[in-house]
Amino acid sequence: MKYRKLGRSGLFVSEICLGTMNFGANPGRYAAAGWLLQDDAERIVARALDAGVNFFDTANVYGGQGGSETILGQSLKNLGVSRDQVVISTKVEGAMGSGANDGGASRFHIMDQAKASLRRLNTDHIDLYQIHAFDQATPIEETLRALDDLVRQGHVRYLGISNWAAWQVSRALGVADNINVDRFVGFQGQYSLVGRDIERDIVPMLDAEGLGLIVWGPLAGGYLTGKYRLEGAEGRRKVFNFPPVDEDRGAELLTTLDRLAETRNTTVAAVALSWLLHKRTVASVIVGARNTAQLDDNLASSGLSLTSDDMNTLDGAFELVLEYPGNMALMHGIERRKLLETGQLPSGN
Repeated sequence: MKYRKLGRSGLFVSEICLGTMNFGANPGRYAAAGWLLQDDAERIVARALDAGVNFFDTANVYGGQGGSETILGQSLKNLGVSRDQVVISTKVEGAMGSGANDGGASRFHIMDQAKASLRRLNTDHIDLYQIHAFDQATPIEETLRALDDLVRQGHVRYLGISNWAAWQVSRALGVADNINVDRFVGFQGQYSLVGRDIERDIVPMLDAEGLGLIVWGPLAGGYLTGKYRLEGAEGRRKVFNFPPVDEDRGAELLTTLDRLAETRNTTVAAVALSWLLHKRTVASVIVGARNTAQLDDNLASSGLSLTSDDMNTLDGAFELVLEYPGNMALMHGIERRKLLETGQLPSGN
């Protein structure tokens, strides 16, 4: 297992992070994510630890009212894991009740839920505390000051966000600098070979601001395992088709993955995950597993090396369609980009 710095912080996380959204009794549409209870979840946590994983991701809304946090915390305790050997990430913003203040990124909700998460995780601190989604009802200053208070109190070590637009992150970072509070160090976002929208604005922003990218949905809800090509295949996407995938374009990509996987004597899932691990901005890739065999398949990506030709082949198999203003930047930036890359002007200038 390799370890990478999370953004500009001094925190090192394993490049594979164990996601625990499928721990606990998930209600409603998320029930398809899985119902791993204590014993089964604990076996997966133990296998991840054995492989060198030190990064575990959860959220207060996972597993129905904190079920995932509780199971993760109990698993680490039962396995006798020293607290300083693992990095625990959880999130806040989603609704934890039916009241007007039971969700969002207000000081009221953040302070209340931080205490509840600490209790469920059976720990005195959260290593990475993330705002799960943007709350349009709460001023950014209020959210940032509440998070900074948690850091100063020692309850939280590092801060992050998830599922925000690039402009929202940039504005928050500017406000944080202006009011002198702790900045975000990580961004958790959806990214995969068939879901590359993040490359338009968010990835360039993360590079410019020095935030590490923590990837969720790296296999597009199981689509990039290739199993859904089989007749009668069962799984989460059959019940909850998320994230959406352009399956016409995806079919060609799966064929390319098949070919690369065969030459490497591995699986298409491992190749798809390895592609992400070769991306400069990526600090860690979150994988979820229903059993240890599935986890082993995903863990294999950590030691899988892809050549520049492999990366170019995969990039070309499902290219991101440029939209305005990216298409204009590409057209008008040719000369400057060539000069930056080669130190020479393009021929004809």
